[in-house]
Amino acid sequence: MRADKRKVVLVGTGMVGMSYAYSLLNQNACDELVLIDVNKQRAEGEAMDLNHGLAFSSSNMKIYAGEYRDCKDADIVVICAGVAQKPGETRLDLLKRNAQVFQSIVEPVAESGFNGIFLVATNPVDIMTRITCELSGFNPRRVLGSGTALDTARLRYLLGEYLEVDPRNVHAYVIGEHGDSEFVPWSQAMLATRPILELCESGLGTGVCHDELDKIEKEVREAAYRIIEAKKATYYGIGMAMTRITKAILGDEHSVLTVSAMLRGEYGQRDVFIGVPCIINQNGIQKVLTLSLTDEEKEKLNQSCDTLRESFEGVL
Repeated sequence: MRADKRKVVLVGTGMVGMSYAYSLLNQNACDELVLIDVNKQRAEGEAMDLNHGLAFSSSNMKIYAGEYRDCKDADIVVICAGVAQKPGETRLDLLKRNAQVFQSIVEPVAESGFNGIFLVATNPVDIMTRITCELSGFNPRRVLGSGTALDTARLRYLLGEYLEVDPRNVHAYVIGEHGDSEFVPWSQAMLATRPILELCESGLGTGVCHDELDKIEKEVREAAYRIIEAKKATYYGIGMAMTRITKAILGDEHSVLTVSAMLRGEYGQRDVFIGVPCIINQNGIQKVLTLSLTDEEKEKLNQSCDTLRESFEGVL
């Protein structure tokens, strides 16, 4: 990865893609941003619109609509393209439709000579990330998805509200499929250095702490459905989550984020992409950071892995 220029190529200029691009611009997260879309005119219009805001930002980004050949010297190719999730439709229902879209994207990116990191946001993100890895032939550590990064942010926000603390002092994760089988390993949830379950036992929450934690987990799991019902789509939160992952890669941060990564023996699982805490640096996933799960939590993760494996069968 070059130190002189941070180049990102975004494929897909829908609401998710452009929320991500807008967040990149406002956070000055890269030096060059290329927009690619099947509708070239839309990509050009979005690039113009972003460029017109440069005078009001702290960024001097170069932003333009491009082609797949522009991926050759990119650090990250971010895929947000795909058909939208319909009200009441699960993320897994999207699979067949979006798998076809990815075949028309990943192959020309790889053919351009691209040798950076693939970052995927399209749902169902765990399976789409695996499809990207299979189609590209890349080392799995250089292909990651947004996973449960946004779900984890939602969890920490809600726990912060409930515990009346800054969410940045809440250390808890949502892991598993970015979807209906995701879960919170409460045994690993901490407020500063104190286990949240221990706080429950001490009486925090006037004796209803465990019930409240169950409600919070359910609210996190169903958040996307509620947002889609209210405004037809989700995009701001995921756009900012993707920017956070991008900054961790470009900044070689070695930060821990819950992204969709291939398991290669961790948690006793192999050959499945799923949301787990990972150390992220300029090479993508440096390491999957395994948590000390309880037997019940291990079973939940196993079930989530089984769900994703079954859904992937016969796709490619």
